[in-house]
Amino acid sequence: MLKDTILTCLENRDMENLKVLLANAEDMEILHAFTGLSAKEQVIVFRLLAKDDALRLFEYLDTEPQQTLLHSFTDERVIEFVNGLAPDDRVKLLDELPAVVAKKLMASLSPEERRVTNILLGYESETAGHIMTTEYISLQRDMTAEQALDKVRKQAREKETIYTLFVTNSTKKLEGVLTLQGLLMADGDSRVEDIMSKKPIRVSTDTDQEKVARTLQDLDLLAIPVVDKEDRLVGIVTIDDAVDILEEEATEDIYDHAGLADVTNDESGRSEVLIRGSLWKIWKVRLPVLLITLGVGLVSGLVISGFEQTLESIAVVAIFIPVIMGMGGNVGTQSSTIFVRGVVLGHIQGNFLRHFLKETGVGFSISVVVGVCTGIVAAIWQNEPMLGVAVGLAMIATMTFAALLGFLVPFVLIKLNLDQAAGSAPIVTSIKDVVALVIYFTSVSLFMGNMLG
Repeated sequence: MLKDTILTCLENRDMENLKVLLANAEDMEILHAFTGLSAKEQVIVFRLLAKDDALRLFEYLDTEPQQTLLHSFTDERVIEFVNGLAPDDRVKLLDELPAVVAKKLMASLSPEERRVTNILLGYESETAGHIMTTEYISLQRDMTAEQALDKVRKQAREKETIYTLFVTNSTKKLEGVLTLQGLLMADGDSRVEDIMSKKPIRVSTDTDQEKVARTLQDLDLLAIPVVDKEDRLVGIVTIDDAVDILEEEATEDIYDHAGLADVTNDESGRSEVLIRGSLWKIWKVRLPVLLITLGVGLVSGLVISGFEQTLESIAVVAIFIPVIMGMGGNVGTQSSTIFVRGVVLGHIQGNFLRHFLKETGVGFSISVVVGVCTGIVAAIWQNEPMLGVAVGLAMIATMTFAALLGFLVPFVLIKLNLDQAAGSAPIVTSIKDVVALVIYFTSVSLFMGNMLG
């Protein structure tokens, strides 16, 4: 794999061979390998790429790794890269950067690039006008096919796409559209107006970006023209932008249906605090949860003291306390991890109750297997069948409860806009411990009551 070869070259400091390797690799190969590298490794690899290759890779990346790379550049290199970006990609990046940085970069753009970027920034976010690119090829209807092809050849390197071509009049009003394939198949002296589609699908600058993306997807288009109120062609939206939009919108819809619309931003902000924040800010997030769980832990002590007579009469009961509590904790951790990951990846959608009941059922099925095995071991080991029954049933009940708790607690914390990352595990563990002790000692009392003194 390319990633392994890159890592080997980096480890051996063999930059010459690495540079040759990157020059001969395909764009998608580089992108796949690049995303698996650490930030430091990414910077080194990026600097070894040829300028055009680096620019293409930069446009493929998400905003966060783009910003990481920008921080590693000199001011001159940053300006060079931002100038080289396609207008729509540049706008995406500027939208995510701090206002001071974005303003500085805007000032560094060439007059033409600044003009184009300002046009896109002037439209409302999440509209066709904001996400469109102005890098398209426009033709005139009275051109011959040969003249049109000559224009495509001259402008191809500078444009976002050449596979869909647009026909405008002298005032830039959209009159038609044709494909590169159609142009290539036409006779050289054919007129553009004779081979173009005269009723092209179009969207306006204020059309919602999701509707634009759906139109591209449903009609299987590579690009769609964007027109202003006077029907003048001002830009296009391409299918690669549509794919990104549909992914973003799907994620937002998932969170909204689940009642978790703000979870992404909230989690990102909390993560920033927990990783980079001051000691006081970290305390404010983590300490309250731990103090609450400390109180619940003391309740566990009270539960044990309440069954002190049981422990004195049947000392062997104490052997299985850590096993039952530990297995309950493991299942609870599994369930909470599955829930949070499912929400983030969009696998848990809409109907929480359905997913909750399924996880409870899964937890119960797992607990039956583990509980029966533990009960048999306990009965044989201590030569006490009723102890095996008490341990097995307690294990089943505790693990089932932990499974439902592991799903329920992070859901409730997110709904209450509290930090589930810092709170889920301690809360699940503390509640589960108290309940596990009550279940276990109750089970022992029911099935081994005749052995109590």
